Amino acid sequence: MSHPLQDLQSAALAEITAAADEQTLEATRVKFLGRSGSVSAWGEQMKTLAKEEKPIVGKLLNEVRTAVTTAIEARAQQFRSRKESGALAKIDISLPGAPHEIGALHPLTQMLERSIEIFRRMGFALADGPDIEDEWHCFDALNTPPDHPARTEQDTFYLPDGRLLRTHTSTVQIRTMQSAPPPIRVIAPGAAYRNEEVNATHSAQFHQIEGLYVDQNVSVADLKGTLEFFMRELFGAETQVQFRPHHFPFTEPSLEVYVKSKALKSGEQWIEVCGCGVVHPAVFEAVNKARGDKAYDPEKWSGYAFGLGMDRLAMILFDIPDIRLFAQNDLRFLRQFA
Repeated sequence: MSHPLQDLQSAALAEITAAADEQTLEATRVKFLGRSGSVSAWGEQMKTLAKEEKPIVGKLLNEVRTAVTTAIEARAQQFRSRKESGALAKIDISLPGAPHEIGALHPLTQMLERSIEIFRRMGFALADGPDIEDEWHCFDALNTPPDHPARTEQDTFYLPDGRLLRTHTSTVQIRTMQSAPPPIRVIAPGAAYRNEEVNATHSAQFHQIEGLYVDQNVSVADLKGTLEFFMRELFGAETQVQFRPHHFPFTEPSLEVYVKSKALKSGEQWIEVCGCGVVHPAVFEAVNKARGDKAYDPEKWSGYAFGLGMDRLAMILFDIPDIRLFAQNDLRFLRQFA
C-alpha cells in the first residue's frame, strides 16, 4: 500500500503537467508548497508522529517536496520558452538591422599610447602621481624661486586649502625619487593645469609625458640620444632634431628641442616640441632633505629630465589647427582618427 505522501506527489505532478498557463501553475504551487499547502502541512504533522516514524516520513517528505519543486520549475521554463519563441516569431528578420558605429581611440589617447610604447622600448617604466599637489612638490623641490611668475594665481590654480592643481607632471619625478633610490628611469604621463586664456594653441588643461633618468655619469649626450631616437620614431626616420640653449630652474644646462621633418605638412620649418636638460643639483638636494638621507648625492649621481606636450605633438603630427577640437567631442573631427 502506498504512503499518503506518495499519493500526494502523484496528484501534484498530475496537476503541474495539466497546468495550461503560468497563473494556473502558480496556483498549483501555492496549493501544494505554500505556507498552508498540502506538502507544508505534512511538515507540521511531523511533531505528532512516533519517534520511529519520523526518519522514514521525514525522508519521504523531502523527496516529495524536491520532486514537486523540480516539476514546477521545469513547467515554468516551458512557459518561458514558449513565450520567447512567440516573441521571436514576430520579428521580421528581413528588415535591415540598426547600424552600430564602431568607436575609436581619441587622438590624444593615440598620441599617449604611441609615445609610451616608444619610451618603453628604451627601458622607461611608468610612474603616476596625484593631480592635486602641494607647492613643495610642484615648485620648491624643483628649484623654482618664490618670486617665479609660474607660482602666481595668474598662472596656477590654487585651492582654498593652499594646495594646487599641478602645473606639470614633474611632480611625479620628485615623488618617484622620494620613494625609490637611484638608478631610476621613468616617464610620467598625465594631465597638467595652468591658468591660461583658452585659444587655438592654449588650454587650461593639457597632457604631458615627463621623463627622468638618474644614474652614474649621465650626460647631455645621453639626453640627446634618447630624444633624437624618440623624435625619429614618432615623426619619421628622416626627421632632423636640433637642441637650443634655454633656461629652466630645475635643469642645468637646459635645452629646447626643435624638429623638422618632410613627413609633416610644415616640414620645411623648425618646430619647438620639447624642453629638457640635466637635473639641477639643487633638485637632488631637496629630495635628499625630504628623504632624510644622501641617496641622491649630486657628487655621485646625475640625470636628465624632459617634458613633452601630448596635445602639441598630436597637433603637429596630425596637422590639427586648434587645441580646442580635442575637447569639443565633435564627431566630424573625431571620425578622422577612427
